[in-house]
Amino acid sequence: MTTPSETPPLDGMVPDRLRPATHRIFLTDFDLPVDIGFHDFEVGRPQRLLVSVEVWVDDHAFASEDTAAAAWNYDFLRTEIGRMVQGRRFNLQETLVREIYALIAARAGVVRLRVSARKPDVYPDCAAVGVEIASF
Repeated sequence: MTTPSETPPLDGMVPDRLRPATHRIFLTDFDLPVDIGFHDFEVGRPQRLLVSVEVWVDDHAFASEDTAAAAWNYDFLRTEIGRMVQGRRFNLQETLVREIYALIAARAGVVRLRVSARKPDVYPDCAAVGVEIASF
């Protein structure tokens, strides 16, 4: 049996026409309780907020070997977004999404970015209401 360190590299095996054009890392529907909203009935009453982030990174930032050191750490997304909303109040989803966007856009290797947030429990006849910003 071959171990990962003994696995022969596949460099040169993929034809140029099939080389990856993009490298994307994502966090989808991170379910968070957030004190958000400007209506009186919302203030001080955390609501469910689903946050999604898609980060396209350049070839150098996408892991080319099977080690944690080589990876673009997507745990960072979950940890930092959770930290950002903990114990804090937001009036608008737009404010939170912009802050998440700025945090991630500043990271090395990011070439495109999309951040969205949505409240799934606002209207009984809608799946969710939300906002999204993207670099494209």
